[in-house]
Amino acid sequence: MPVWVVGNLTVFGGFMAGHSKFKNIMYRKGAQDKKRSKVFSKLSKEITVAAKLGAPDPDQNPRLRLAIQEARANNMPKDNIERAIKKSQGGEGESYEEIRYEGFGPGGVGIIVEAMTDNKNRTAGEVRATFTKNGGNLGETGSVSFMFDRVGWLQYPADVADADRILDAAIEAGVDDCVFSDEGHEIYCDPSSLHQVNTAMAAQFDAPQSAKIIWRPQNTVEISGDAAATLFKLLNALEDNDDVQNVYANFDVSDAEIEKLSA
Repeated sequence: MPVWVVGNLTVFGGFMAGHSKFKNIMYRKGAQDKKRSKVFSKLSKEITVAAKLGAPDPDQNPRLRLAIQEARANNMPKDNIERAIKKSQGGEGESYEEIRYEGFGPGGVGIIVEAMTDNKNRTAGEVRATFTKNGGNLGETGSVSFMFDRVGWLQYPADVADADRILDAAIEAGVDDCVFSDEGHEIYCDPSSLHQVNTAMAAQFDAPQSAKIIWRPQNTVEISGDAAATLFKLLNALEDNDDVQNVYANFDVSDAEIEKLSA
């Protein structure tokens, strides 16, 4: 879920910006604690859906295994995780549908929104209104996603190992790309091999901070000034929606701009 690195947004919900440069949203980290209950709610939803679509045993359900790993990385209590799994088996609660929305924000930034909802009309109306109120516009499916690649993604903190050790292990695991910075290590692979790569890397460096299938931008749009401020307002508003799981955007902003937005 949210890891506030450039994907909650991800991780995490999180959103990806630029070439996954951590700097681009580190300024938002202060909001993490305030949103912890919302983060847990979204993590619970993913766990419930993953368990409902497959086996309730994470050893037999790769998606559930990754969802639980993400929850633990975000310090979600064990009781919450177990309750979310039980909910999937008890026939209680809503039946969620996974939906993707695509649109454009200020400066022509492409945005992908992944949601889980029990009411498509409600969610579509809310997402459309959020775009409109914050300088963007919702587009048709496919209008933005062609500018992104669907990839498996793992994130490790910088102090887990040096870049050479990570790279050697990643090559052995069969990854496609690695990105290193002072803030951390990012590993990209084919979505179909994410679970195998996750297992191989975890065997050497323990579980990553995040491991999921994301939308990675092929190119980025540089923004600044009012456009940057309005874009972050839009991304925050989308992420605040209870039905929205992840938000991705192909923007890049300078360090100076981040400092200005953080002030």
